[in-house]
Amino acid sequence: MIRVLTLPFRLLGFVLWFLWQIVLSSGAVLLDVVTPGSRATPRVVRLDMGDARDGHVTVLSVLITLTPGTLTLGVERTEEGGREILVHSVYDRDAEAALADLRDIDRRLVAATTGRPRS
Repeated sequence: MIRVLTLPFRLLGFVLWFLWQIVLSSGAVLLDVVTPGSRATPRVVRLDMGDARDGHVTVLSVLITLTPGTLTLGVERTEEGGREILVHSVYDRDAEAALADLRDIDRRLVAATTGRPRS
Protein backbone atom coordinates (compact mmCIF):
# COMPACT_ATOMS: atom_id res chain seq x y z
CA MET A 1 0.00 0.00 0.00
CA ILE A 2 2.82 2.43 0.84
CA ARG A 3 4.40 1.86 -2.59
CA VAL A 4 1.17 2.88 -4.31
CA LEU A 5 0.90 6.04 -2.22
CA THR A 6 4.49 7.07 -2.90
CA LEU A 7 4.36 6.38 -6.65
CA PRO A 8 3.60 9.98 -7.71
CA PHE A 9 6.48 11.29 -5.59
CA ARG A 10 8.90 8.66 -6.89
CA LEU A 11 7.91 9.41 -10.48
CA LEU A 12 8.22 13.16 -9.92
CA GLY A 13 11.66 12.65 -8.39
CA PHE A 14 12.73 10.55 -11.36
CA VAL A 15 11.41 13.06 -13.89
CA LEU A 16 13.20 15.93 -12.15
CA TRP A 17 16.44 13.92 -11.97
CA PHE A 18 16.14 12.94 -15.64
CA LEU A 19 15.47 16.52 -16.73
CA TRP A 20 18.63 17.57 -14.87
CA GLN A 21 20.56 14.84 -16.73
CA ILE A 22 19.27 16.25 -20.01
CA VAL A 23 20.51 19.72 -18.99
CA LEU A 24 23.94 18.34 -18.06
CA SER A 25 24.21 16.31 -21.27
CA SER A 26 23.09 19.25 -23.37
CA GLY A 27 25.78 21.35 -21.72
CA ALA A 28 28.44 18.80 -22.61
CA VAL A 29 27.30 18.72 -26.24
CA LEU A 30 27.11 22.52 -26.41
CA LEU A 31 30.59 22.87 -24.91
CA ASP A 32 31.97 20.46 -27.47
CA VAL A 33 30.31 22.35 -30.32
CA VAL A 34 31.44 25.86 -29.34
CA THR A 35 35.04 25.05 -28.35
CA PRO A 36 37.89 24.08 -30.66
CA GLY A 37 38.68 20.40 -31.00
CA SER A 38 36.42 17.58 -29.97
CA ARG A 39 35.80 15.92 -26.62
CA ALA A 40 33.84 13.09 -28.24
CA THR A 41 34.86 9.50 -27.56
CA PRO A 42 32.18 7.63 -29.52
CA ARG A 43 31.55 3.96 -28.88
CA VAL A 44 28.78 1.39 -29.03
CA VAL A 45 28.01 -0.57 -25.87
CA ARG A 46 25.62 -3.40 -25.10
CA LEU A 47 23.42 -2.98 -22.04
CA ASP A 48 22.28 -6.38 -20.80
CA MET A 49 18.60 -6.27 -19.85
CA GLY A 50 18.27 -9.91 -18.84
CA ASP A 51 14.61 -10.86 -18.68
CA ALA A 52 13.21 -7.32 -18.38
CA ARG A 53 9.73 -6.87 -19.79
CA ASP A 54 9.06 -5.30 -23.17
CA GLY A 55 7.60 -2.12 -21.69
CA HIS A 56 10.62 -1.55 -19.47
CA VAL A 57 13.05 -2.08 -22.34
CA THR A 58 11.03 0.30 -24.51
CA VAL A 59 10.84 3.08 -21.90
CA LEU A 60 14.54 2.77 -21.08
CA SER A 61 15.43 2.85 -24.78
CA VAL A 62 13.40 6.03 -25.25
CA LEU A 63 15.01 7.67 -22.20
CA ILE A 64 18.47 6.80 -23.51
CA THR A 65 17.67 8.32 -26.89
CA LEU A 66 16.23 11.48 -25.29
CA THR A 67 19.52 12.12 -23.49
CA PRO A 68 21.91 14.17 -25.66
CA GLY A 69 25.06 12.21 -26.44
CA THR A 70 23.40 8.79 -26.42
CA LEU A 71 21.28 6.96 -28.96
CA THR A 72 19.56 3.60 -28.82
CA LEU A 73 20.51 1.70 -31.96
CA GLY A 74 18.38 -1.36 -31.35
CA VAL A 75 17.59 -4.32 -29.15
CA GLU A 76 19.02 -7.79 -29.75
CA ARG A 77 18.24 -11.17 -28.25
CA THR A 78 21.06 -12.94 -26.47
CA GLU A 79 21.81 -16.65 -26.77
CA GLU A 80 20.46 -17.08 -23.23
CA GLY A 81 17.09 -15.64 -24.27
CA GLY A 82 17.53 -12.23 -22.68
CA ARG A 83 17.94 -8.91 -24.44
CA GLU A 84 20.62 -6.29 -24.90
CA ILE A 85 20.11 -2.66 -25.81
CA LEU A 86 22.74 -1.40 -28.26
CA VAL A 87 23.63 2.17 -27.34
CA HIS A 88 25.83 4.67 -29.16
CA SER A 89 27.53 6.80 -26.51
CA VAL A 90 29.52 9.90 -27.45
CA TYR A 91 30.98 11.46 -24.29
CA ASP A 92 31.76 8.66 -21.81
CA ARG A 93 35.47 8.13 -21.16
CA ASP A 94 35.26 4.34 -21.68
CA ALA A 95 32.78 1.51 -22.13
CA GLU A 96 32.60 0.81 -18.39
CA ALA A 97 31.65 4.44 -17.66
CA ALA A 98 29.00 4.35 -20.39
CA LEU A 99 27.50 1.16 -19.00
CA ALA A 100 27.59 2.53 -15.44
CA ASP A 101 25.62 5.60 -16.56
CA LEU A 102 23.09 3.45 -18.43
CA ARG A 103 22.68 1.09 -15.46
CA ASP A 104 22.10 4.13 -13.24
CA ILE A 105 19.20 5.27 -15.43
CA ASP A 106 17.80 1.72 -15.38
CA ARG A 107 18.16 1.41 -11.60
CA ARG A 108 16.46 4.76 -11.01
CA LEU A 109 13.64 3.92 -13.45
CA VAL A 110 12.94 0.62 -11.69
CA ALA A 111 13.03 2.24 -8.26
CA ALA A 112 10.69 5.03 -9.41
CA THR A 113 8.13 2.72 -10.99
CA THR A 114 8.17 -0.20 -8.57
CA GLY A 115 9.57 1.15 -5.33
CA ARG A 116 12.04 -1.74 -5.31
CA PRO A 117 15.66 -1.95 -6.40
CA ARG A 118 16.36 -3.78 -9.68
CA SER A 119 17.14 -7.41 -8.98
